Amino acid sequence: LQWLCVMLTYNMGHCFVGRGAMIPRKLKPFLCRMLSDYKPKNNVQNSYKILGLEEGCSLDEVRNSYHNLAKKYHPDSSSGVADSKAFIRVEEAYRVVLSDLAAKQKSDPGEEEEDQFKAKSLQHRHYLSFEGVGIGTPSQREKQYMQFRVDRATEQVLEYRQQRLESRYAGSDLSRAKDVRESKKVKITQAVERLVEDLIQESMAKGDFDNLSGKGKPLQKFSKSPHIDPMTHNLNRILIDNGYQPEWILLQKEIRETIERLRKSIVASRRKLGEPMTPSEQKQWGRICEQFAEDIRKLNKRVDNFNLVVPILSRQMVHFSTDKEMRRARKTYEAVVEKVSDSDTKENEGKEGK
Repeated sequence: LQWLCVMLTYNMGHCFVGRGAMIPRKLKPFLCRMLSDYKPKNNVQNSYKILGLEEGCSLDEVRNSYHNLAKKYHPDSSSGVADSKAFIRVEEAYRVVLSDLAAKQKSDPGEEEEDQFKAKSLQHRHYLSFEGVGIGTPSQREKQYMQFRVDRATEQVLEYRQQRLESRYAGSDLSRAKDVRESKKVKITQAVERLVEDLIQESMAKGDFDNLSGKGKPLQKFSKSPHIDPMTHNLNRILIDNGYQPEWILLQKEIRETIERLRKSIVASRRKLGEPMTPSEQKQWGRICEQFAEDIRKLNKRVDNFNLVVPILSRQMVHFSTDKEMRRARKTYEAVVEKVSDSDTKENEGKEGK
C-alpha cells in the first residue's frame, strides 16, 4: 500500500496533493505520514524550531508541544488556522525529534527502542472532540461518549438525591440528639435523688437525727401565704434553720443592715452636736463625714461582691452615693428637729393653758 501511494504521488504530481477533494477524508493523515516518511525535508534543528522547543528538552515536553500543534493544524479540527501542509511539517518534525531523543538516550538505538517511542505518540484525534473519551472510529467514539454522558448524569442525580435526603433528616437527627441529652439529664437527676434518699435513710438508721431539738414535734406544713407552695416553703425553712442559706442572700441582708446602721449613726451624731455648732464641733462633724464616706466606700465593695454571685440580674444592686446619703441624713435630721420643736411647743402651750 505504501509503494502504491508513492507511485501515485510521482505520477500525479501536485494535482494529487493540491486537490484535497480527491483524497478521502479518513486517508489524509495516513497519506501525510507516509509522504513525510518518504521525503523528510527538515533537519534536527529545524524540527525543534517547528515544535517550539530547544535541544535537550524532555520527552513529555515534546509530546505536549506536538499535541497542541496537532489540534491547531489538523485538517479535521475546527480550528481557524487548520492547514494540511503545516500539519505535515509538524508530523515530520515530531518524528525527527523522537528519533533524535532516542539516539541521544543510547548511542546505537535498535529498532525496538524506536518503535517504542513511536508507539507512545499521542493519538491526537481522540482529543479533538468528545472530551477525549473513547477509542476507535468517530462513530464508535460518539457512542462511547453518549454512554459516558448518561453515566455522568446518573451519578449527578444520585448525588443530588443523597444531599436532599441528608438535609431532610438533619433536623430530625438534631432533635433526636437533644432528646438523648435531656434523657441523660433526667437519669442523672433521678440517680442523685435516689442517692440522697439512701443517705437520709442510712443516717436515720444510724441515729444521726436523734439529737435534733425538734424531734417528735409536728412540722408547720403550711405557711400563712396561700401563694407559696407548702413543700417549697418547708424545704426552704429547714435549710435556713440549719444554716444552708445562699451566699448572695446573706450578703444582701448584711448590706441592708449596714446601710441602715450608717444612716442612723450619722443622724444621731448630728443631733448630738446640736444647733448652732461651734468651730470645734464643726471640725468634729467634718471627721464624722470623712469616716462616713470611708464606710460607704467599703460598703460599695460588698455591693460589687454581691453582684458577682447573685443569680438573678434583676436582684443586682447599685452603689451608694455619699452625697445622696448626706442629703438624706440632713433631711432626716431637719425632720426630727422640727418634730421635737413642735412637741415642745405643744407642751408649753398646755402648761400655759393649765
